[in-house]
Amino acid sequence: MIIILLKDLRQRAKDSTLIVFAIVLPLGMAFILNAVLGGTGGGFTARYAVADADRAAGGGFVQQVLEPMRDSGIVTLRPVATAEEGRALTQRGEVEATFVIPAGFSADVRAGRAATLEIIGSVAAPVAVQVAREVGQAYATGLRSVQLAVAVVSPSGTAPDAERAARLAERAGALPVPVSVREDASAVRRQLDVTTYYAAGMAMFFLFFAVVFSITSVFDERRAGTLTRMLAAPISRPAIVLGKLLSGVLVGIVSMTILVVVTTLVIGARWGDPLGVAALVVSGVLAATGLMAALATFARTAEQASNWQSVVAMVLGILGGVFFPSAQLGGLTALGYLTPHKWFMQGLADLAGGGSVQAVAVPVAALLGFAVLGGALALSRVGRMVHA
Repeated sequence: MIIILLKDLRQRAKDSTLIVFAIVLPLGMAFILNAVLGGTGGGFTARYAVADADRAAGGGFVQQVLEPMRDSGIVTLRPVATAEEGRALTQRGEVEATFVIPAGFSADVRAGRAATLEIIGSVAAPVAVQVAREVGQAYATGLRSVQLAVAVVSPSGTAPDAERAARLAERAGALPVPVSVREDASAVRRQLDVTTYYAAGMAMFFLFFAVVFSITSVFDERRAGTLTRMLAAPISRPAIVLGKLLSGVLVGIVSMTILVVVTTLVIGARWGDPLGVAALVVSGVLAATGLMAALATFARTAEQASNWQSVVAMVLGILGGVFFPSAQLGGLTALGYLTPHKWFMQGLADLAGGGSVQAVAVPVAALLGFAVLGGALALSRVGRMVHA
């Protein structure tokens, strides 16, 4: 078994296709998805231009809403003289959206008159534009609440004069918000950031392709005639299969280790406690090897085995949530727990909450369960797999 293992490892080290599937593709996809969808996972940021012709002192939209967002680091603001200048910046992609505040906007609001806040958005930045729209709508909703409060305390059938309306509006605006939403900083967040999510997802997805090469080499040995010579030697059939499965396990562990280290150093992925990650990686590799080996025993040729394994790997990856959160599958969400991918990602999410190796006991047990079931099925059909 050891001799077969070492021979397969020497062959795998020279296999450029394996290197592509085990290292190049998962790293490339992780980098691309991180650049397109996540950046460094640091949260939402946007660039907004502001054409403020109102210039209200202390009580306007810019001072109340936009400047606090800028001070908290959520957005950057770029003052412009006119709406046309802001529109040009938006069209060139220098900002995602432009807020246009007309002259007299604050005075109209205080007096209860109709006021318009215009937002010019870039079609290339739908998320930032939607945030700008929601910010404007939230501000308008707050103003509407103040106006309703003023109307309630005014005599029935009469409208207060502008001065009294302004005083009432100021008093209403100073009242505490009856219901507020805040984030509990002390709560444990068991959620992967975008960078780590896609790095882990691509690593687990391509792991199933990486271990295939060692398993399907049985068919190559049979076609070349070397399998017949091994069967004629004093070597048991389980030893032949175990040697090849062990080579797949070692290739998978090396591949995953490289991916963990590179994504951590290059794109800032945060995998979590090293011991917990190691337990998930080893159990995940064993699960992938066991399942792919079991599937290969039903094939007649290496090509057939590779095709079946590719389809199964794709389906398991989708259901397991390596491309997008499995919650988006709706009624099929529960099927994710029938895949090693889901348990691997769940374990990493538990580590993201500050857990250690104890926190991943259940995901590791589930992954080892897949490995035992797949490996047992593969060994029970070992005679068919190596039949020359």
